[in-house]
Amino acid sequence: MLKLKTTFLAMVLAGAATMASGLTASAQDKATVGIAMPTKSSARWIADGDNMVKVLKERGYNTDLQYAEDDIPNQLSQVENMVTKGAKALVIAAIDGTTLSDVLKQAKAKGITVIAYDRLIRGTPNVDYYATFDNFQVGVLQAESIVKGLGLKDGKEGPFNIELFGGSPDDNNAFFFYNGAMSVLQPLIDSKKLVVVSGQMGMDKVATLRWDGATAQARMDNLLSAYYGNKKVNAVLSPYDGLSIGIISSLKGVGYGSADQPMPIISGQDAEVPSIKAMLRGDQYSTIFKDTRDLAKVTADMVDAALAGKQVTVNDTKTYENGAKTVPSYLLKPVVVYKDNWEKVLVESGYYKKSQFQ
Repeated sequence: MLKLKTTFLAMVLAGAATMASGLTASAQDKATVGIAMPTKSSARWIADGDNMVKVLKERGYNTDLQYAEDDIPNQLSQVENMVTKGAKALVIAAIDGTTLSDVLKQAKAKGITVIAYDRLIRGTPNVDYYATFDNFQVGVLQAESIVKGLGLKDGKEGPFNIELFGGSPDDNNAFFFYNGAMSVLQPLIDSKKLVVVSGQMGMDKVATLRWDGATAQARMDNLLSAYYGNKKVNAVLSPYDGLSIGIISSLKGVGYGSADQPMPIISGQDAEVPSIKAMLRGDQYSTIFKDTRDLAKVTADMVDAALAGKQVTVNDTKTYENGAKTVPSYLLKPVVVYKDNWEKVLVESGYYKKSQFQ
């Protein structure tokens, strides 16, 4: 009987040890995903970071979320730290992707999966995947909203005066936004239905470093004083809401937004709260909504598949050439938002609460 009890006790202890060992192994196997975001100055990047953490934690990952506040050396240091601390995957929305080549080479040597998040990382073969929206289509939608707002689709001939703004020249997306928009606008410029009074066209002339609203406002001030003494601006191509707000401030400073001098048709992107409010006031005409919840899910799917050694789902293998390779990508669809559909798109989807706009 004593021998039986001893044997049973030994089995219990052995089982407990096995369970403890299994729990320890499980805890150790729980991978950390490093998430490098560019800045908290834009509400959309805060939402991106929050959504990434939420989805990845739900799937059992540890996360290391860092914001670099648009400081390139700071982001480089943050990514280096993630590599050193043993992250199994890196999700990077780069400030300037060309600066990350060396650290991503180190990541590759350690077998770390690297996913470029919404901004393509350029100049390195050590980017495994790219999760983003159809950025060329973003530009197309922005330009089409301007065409709609001016009434060109309804038979109005113009000519209408337009000025063009581009995004940051170190962000690959900015070129896709601009080229997408110009695929719609250039034929109208060629046919004289649209006139760029300043003559400033091309990303080398219209880019806005770091997507800075104050820089956009200052440039709009200069355009108005130099070219619009006795002319009216009818439309402004703006690729991002933060720039749109700066452009609106400049226009209001010289009297636009009054009954005899209405606001031009102004586009935007990211459906940020101040710009939705500007749309409701009639100051901004449109914006582009990119649901960061969906982008977080797609990115988490990539992490899951890559770390499990499974095939990662992509839907584009031709578009995103980064100078060293064509990066396999998953593109989500952007949605254009107007004053008449903002509630359906943004509130009914649960992205915002209506109280945020009251």
